[in-house]
Amino acid sequence: MNIFQKLSIILIINILPFFAQAQGEVKETLTVPLTTPGKPGKLEVSLIRGSIHVIGHTGKDVIIEATSLPDNKEGKKPEPANGMKRLTPSNGGIELTAEEDKNNVKISTSFMKRALNLVIKVPQQFSLKVSAINNGDIVIDNVQGEMEINNINGAIELTNISGSAVANTVNGNVKASFKTISESPMAFSSLNGNLDVTFPATAKFDVKLKSDRGEIFTDYDVAIEKTQPKSSTTSEKGMYKISREDWVQGKVNGGGGEVMMKNMNGNIFVRKAK
Repeated sequence: MNIFQKLSIILIINILPFFAQAQGEVKETLTVPLTTPGKPGKLEVSLIRGSIHVIGHTGKDVIIEATSLPDNKEGKKPEPANGMKRLTPSNGGIELTAEEDKNNVKISTSFMKRALNLVIKVPQQFSLKVSAINNGDIVIDNVQGEMEINNINGAIELTNISGSAVANTVNGNVKASFKTISESPMAFSSLNGNLDVTFPATAKFDVKLKSDRGEIFTDYDVAIEKTQPKSSTTSEKGMYKISREDWVQGKVNGGGGEVMMKNMNGNIFVRKAK
């Protein structure tokens, strides 16, 4: 059925029930049917505040469970409001939209005062584009496909996945475990956090690794390439700068697609599945 589908839920908390629900959670569930069930699809979702957990399941639909978390911080009243009662609902409701077109599902939310946690169940063969900014981690479990995962202030955890992944965060650890990998290039990075990735014992790939202020560890037998570090000199308005790129490069099990891992503050672990 080649019909563009758009499903949305909007939950607005009125003033009257606010006093009973102000400190509680608000939960809603949305089911999104696919145009061609049983075929691979793609999920795109992003959050400003909150966590995202994507789970591969045996069902044919995409199921979204949204939870708006309680916020016990009322904040300071503006001076003109001194002596007055606050009536603004602190839970703020949920506004979430899901759009489906030919097995491509895009989830979006409006700006919310409180953090929102999303648990999204997708068919196991699904590619992902997932991003978050504050107040939460991104967890992916039991999904097969191409994955692009970005976080700013939170960790990334990929468990029992297959295919390829690009996972980047600024403040947080990146941890991943693969059941199988494709030959597509992969990249993992964090500014402040460890990178810990586990591959199948027989996986074939090239490694390109760099940790500015940490160590690199592996239990694979890596055939290290004897390459000279690259240096460059730049000048601007009488200022001169020398940069030296010192990467560890090599091949695992004869080599294959490139796996790049880079961080500044943290260690790198390339693990072989037991």
